[in-house]
Amino acid sequence: MRTRAERDQPAEPGSAPAPREKPAAPLAGAIGQTRYVVLLAVAAVLLVAVVLFALGAVMAVSGFWRALQAVLHGDLASLAVTVEFLEIVSVMLKAVIFYIVGVGLYSLFIAPLNLPLALGVETLNDLEAKVVSAIVVIMAVTFLEHFILWEQPNDLFAMGVTLALVVLALVAFQVFTHWAKTQQMRDHAGPQEAARQELFRQGKTRQDATARRGQPRKRSAVSRQPGGPQPGDRQPKADS
Repeated sequence: MRTRAERDQPAEPGSAPAPREKPAAPLAGAIGQTRYVVLLAVAAVLLVAVVLFALGAVMAVSGFWRALQAVLHGDLASLAVTVEFLEIVSVMLKAVIFYIVGVGLYSLFIAPLNLPLALGVETLNDLEAKVVSAIVVIMAVTFLEHFILWEQPNDLFAMGVTLALVVLALVAFQVFTHWAKTQQMRDHAGPQEAARQELFRQGKTRQDATARRGQPRKRSAVSRQPGGPQPGDRQPKADS
């Protein structure tokens, strides 16, 4: 920030007027730091994802052992083994949902990461769309498990109709979300991106300042040698 004396000095002729600094909003910095509360949700969601991944791995090992026993007994078309494998897929998809939510929340509120950008998660609407897509797949896998077993066809039909209605509602939600995001990017793309960059720039500047304070200062003094040329001394030109 400029001092009062610098602000009172008249501008030099021909020079552009200095831009006025925007006054800082009261408690803007403190309120901006409250976004780190999201780290609690990120840690909890990622922990759930790790547990689900571990559970899916244990189920995969158990399913492989049962499939091997079924093959040894000559049961090459065991429906129970097929359903168990589908359950493993369902558990893994749930773990992926929690993982995407955790990483996406960190990228949106704390600091941008390359992984969410590669997955297409740039806004909260993108995160919701990814979760909805995974939920639709999980519902389809769950219906496929019951369809393979083919127990109680009347209940299976009612379940299929219910899942179809839910899927239609979720797809309609995705279409509306995509349309709303397109309109928002068309109308407020500049201010939104500028606000996001400013939010992360403040955190990066603070981290750099903390890192510089923690580093020892390097000594750049050069010892002078008596009778010899010193750094910065002009050397005589050689006769041509």
